[in-house]
Amino acid sequence: MPSRSKKNPPKLKQAPAEGPMRLNKYVAHCGICSRRAAADLVKNGHISVNGKVESNPGYEVKPKDKISYQGKEIRPEENQVYILMNKPKNTITTLKDEKDRNTVLGLVEGKVAERVYPVGRLDRNTTGLLLLTNDGELSQKLSHPSFRVKKIYHVGLDKPLTKNDFIKISEGIKLEDGDIRVDGIDFVGEKRDEVGVEIHSGKNRIVRRIFEHLGYEVKRLDRVYYAGLTKKNLPRGKFRHLTKQEILMLKHFV
Repeated sequence: MPSRSKKNPPKLKQAPAEGPMRLNKYVAHCGICSRRAAADLVKNGHISVNGKVESNPGYEVKPKDKISYQGKEIRPEENQVYILMNKPKNTITTLKDEKDRNTVLGLVEGKVAERVYPVGRLDRNTTGLLLLTNDGELSQKLSHPSFRVKKIYHVGLDKPLTKNDFIKISEGIKLEDGDIRVDGIDFVGEKRDEVGVEIHSGKNRIVRRIFEHLGYEVKRLDRVYYAGLTKKNLPRGKFRHLTKQEILMLKHFV
C-alpha cells in the first residue's frame, strides 16, 4: 500500500507446569479464546473450578484443579495450531450462533483436531484473511491496538470516491467513538470506486463506518493483507496451516 495515505476438546496431556498460572491464562491455553476474552468468561461465571463457579480471573490454578467450561473439563492444548482462512461472505466469526448461520468454525469442523478460534472478527459480509488458532498469547497480542497490526482492505463503493473525501479520509475524520485516521489509502487501478485502505485500528466495522460517515455504501469489503500474510494461492472459503516460517514471522512481529 503506498504511503500516501461442538465437539469436546481432545484429551491431551497437560503441558509441564511453569509455576502458578492465572485462571484466564489457563482457559486461553485450552484453545477456547484469547486471554482477554477468557477473563470475561471467568467474570461472567462460565468457568468452574472443582465443580464451583470461579469468577476471579486471577485465581491461581493448582496442579490438581479440574477446570470446566460449559460443564466439560478443559485442558491446555499441547499442540499449537495456526490456520489462515480466506473467509467467504455470509459467514460469521462468533463461536456460536443462535440463528444457526454459517460460521468460520463450521468450515474447519472435522478437518482440524484441535479446538481453534478466530483472532479478532470480520463481519458477516466481509471476506478475506482471518487467522484461527489455539495460541492465546499470540491472539492476545495480535488483537491489541498497541502492536499496530497492519491490515489492508480492498473496498468496493457504490459510487466514485471524490478527491475531497479522499483527502478527508487520509487526514483523519471524527466518528461517533472518536477520531480515526487510516495508515494509507489509494485507488485500485483506474477505478475511483475501488479503494485500498491500510489500517491498524481494530474498532468494530471501522472501514465500513469511515465510508458510511461520508455518504458511501460499501458494496464489497475484502481483507487482502493481515500481519504479513496474504491470500496468495488461497481460494475463497478455503484454509491452510501456516508454515513454520510464517509462524516465526508472526511471533517475531509481536
